[in-house]
Amino acid sequence: MRRKTGTLLEREGTRTVAASLISILIGLVVGSILIVIVGLISPNLGPSSIGDGIRLVLFGIVSTGRNAAGVLTWGFNPQNIGNMLFRATPLILTGLSVAVAFKTGLFNIGAPGQYLMGTMATLAIALGIPANAMPKPLLWLLAFLGGILAGALWGCIPGIVKAFLNINEVLACIMTNWIAANIVTWFFDATKVFQNTVENTKTSYIYKTTYGKTLVDGVWTYVEGNGVSTAKLGLDKLFPGSQVNGGFLIAILFAVGVYILMTKTTLGYQLKACGANRHSARYAGINDKRNIILSMAIAGALSGAGAALYYLAGNTEFFWSTYQSLPAIGFNGIPVALLAANNPIAVVFTGIFMSMLNIVGQQLRNLTAYNEYITDVIISVIVYLSAFSLVIKMFLTRRSKKGKETEPTPVKAAVPAAEPTAETVTAEPEVEGEEGGDKA
Repeated sequence: MRRKTGTLLEREGTRTVAASLISILIGLVVGSILIVIVGLISPNLGPSSIGDGIRLVLFGIVSTGRNAAGVLTWGFNPQNIGNMLFRATPLILTGLSVAVAFKTGLFNIGAPGQYLMGTMATLAIALGIPANAMPKPLLWLLAFLGGILAGALWGCIPGIVKAFLNINEVLACIMTNWIAANIVTWFFDATKVFQNTVENTKTSYIYKTTYGKTLVDGVWTYVEGNGVSTAKLGLDKLFPGSQVNGGFLIAILFAVGVYILMTKTTLGYQLKACGANRHSARYAGINDKRNIILSMAIAGALSGAGAALYYLAGNTEFFWSTYQSLPAIGFNGIPVALLAANNPIAVVFTGIFMSMLNIVGQQLRNLTAYNEYITDVIISVIVYLSAFSLVIKMFLTRRSKKGKETEPTPVKAAVPAAEPTAETVTAEPEVEGEEGGDKA
């Protein structure tokens, strides 16, 4: 049994998955302990609340609420699962954005700014072009491509200063994040035309993309149901009552495309070579400056695609006053990539997991006296441990080597030597001169 365990731990992929699972497990344990502590010291909670809180943290995604007796019920919850997939869509794409940069030796902390620029371009195109100017699918495609292009161009900036001026990309990304926040705020504040004035309860919000710009009695107005939104592609039948749409499937296609790019193409090899050692790559004839810029452009395009898919859903609203904060989705792409060990396919699953914790937090708030910030603590612990995933992998490697060294080496049975036979015995050669001399 020890030999089999050691063999598994000798595999790089196994250690990577184990490190991520250990980080997740520790995060869930810390969250459960926190629930117990809060339940013991809070007068509004008790033993039953503690049990409900722990069960919701672990299995909240399949909770269906409470029955008439106030007992938690469990089962398939299509609304929760559909919302989880919908919220996972931008997380997957920002996670891919960070993962691509990591693969090329860059730390793309500029995903929030790229996400904001993608948001601005997407909404400006979807809401600025009249709804009857072209078919809605074409308008959707233009808005989607506009978001991708805006994110790519904004991602190029840190790549350019890194390639030509050797300025650390982290510093450049932080600066571009806040510049993007102020540009987006200025744009929507200056134009004002995109601000929602139809729904009186909304303040400082931009129209949903389902509101189309239409000429009514000689005046351009926004009419609900006349705009664009991402097709459901039948997912609304599987998960009725949720926000899910075809954007989730598009995110999966992006993940597959990035995997093929990084592992099956010459460009992907060049990008990883520059990440391993840009000077060696240059010596080998690879244009390191071009690849650094291209890597950040790809990363920015993925972040912009995440923003486009999120706001083209038609049921999401953008709060335009963003200069005081940056979108958390951009930063959450970092733990998504770290937990996935920068593997594009694994990013899909870690993005879903992070989205699940968000839904669990809402369940915890709605069904118990706890608040959803407990799940934020769990995410924080997981993020913290994911940064030390390399340390965990080193620990697992040491355990594997130790188990291999302590394993007794099998001793082969000694084979008895064969007795000589007549055929194998050879006569000793005669020494010339001895007998001849006597005869003489």
